Amino acid sequence: MSGVQTIRIDPEDAGQRLDRFLKKRFAQLSQGMVEKLCRTGQLRLDGGRVKASTRIEAGQELRVPPLPDAAPVAPPSEPRQPSRSDAQMIEEAVIFRDQHIIALNKPPGLPSQGGSGQGDRHVDGLSTALMFGYKERPKLVHRLDKDTSGVLLLARTDRVARALSEAFRSRETRKIYWAAVAGVPSPRMGTIRFGLVKAGGHGRGGEGEKMRAIHPRDIDATPGAKRATTDYAVMENLGTRVSWCALVPITGRTHQLRAHMAELGHPIIGDGKYGGSGQVNEGDGWGAQLGGEISRKLHLHARSISFTHPITRERMTLTADLPDHMRRTWKTLAWHENDVPADPFEDGP
Repeated sequence: MSGVQTIRIDPEDAGQRLDRFLKKRFAQLSQGMVEKLCRTGQLRLDGGRVKASTRIEAGQELRVPPLPDAAPVAPPSEPRQPSRSDAQMIEEAVIFRDQHIIALNKPPGLPSQGGSGQGDRHVDGLSTALMFGYKERPKLVHRLDKDTSGVLLLARTDRVARALSEAFRSRETRKIYWAAVAGVPSPRMGTIRFGLVKAGGHGRGGEGEKMRAIHPRDIDATPGAKRATTDYAVMENLGTRVSWCALVPITGRTHQLRAHMAELGHPIIGDGKYGGSGQVNEGDGWGAQLGGEISRKLHLHARSISFTHPITRERMTLTADLPDHMRRTWKTLAWHENDVPADPFEDGP
């Protein structure tokens, strides 16, 4: 059993989640052990309580309580290899790669990371197929919801991962999503500033994972609420039934785009959680299904991401093609990708 330790966070470790930093440094710690140490207040960061998900910063002091001795280290096991079909699928999703970064057009229905019942079939679990001769698996630097498709970045090294993660936190990256939404938002370009808080309960509709919108005036008075900001622009519409919107998340909250569009009265097509999967939109913006030949899958796609390459310092913009179900919807509605600007917000909303 070790004694109490005080660790000063070095600059090269800054930006990491606390749980990941600790598990790298202390092989005997499991995720559950880290969370228990946080929950019971035995881990202290600059003297205060801390969560496992907290991002550590250079110069902070971490108090670590006595820990059990590490078990004998077993030889590292080989990363689990995905099936041939999954390996082919994830390799075909690559839209850009160099010595430092890999970008995917993530298919809808594929989780970014593992969770309950997911097994190894998620981007992180399939990343051994993306090593391309390198020794280490590439690392996710951000996530997309399971049913959201589009541009997803992975880093080949810890250094690049930290740089990209910091770029996301400091909002130096720019992500533009495309969505088909019920009805037509008015005005056709604007900013949504409703806060978000986790909804209570664990009902059949997945309320435990759902976010509830909070009016800006009530955010400070609502426990757990966080400010959230989304820019939107209507680019095309079919009468009053459905519109093609570009969405830019200024903040990065859970389900932000889906919750914000639903609160606006224009849920994203196919969004059963926030729009009601059994409803049919007839022009007033309250439903999340169009009926007919239009797919019931979520119509939300991370169309592009712009960022500064952490090594070359080049400003890059990567673009992902629409998934099949959205491409079919666009064809049915006679919407064409070349008829709209790549960034409708360039002159500001």
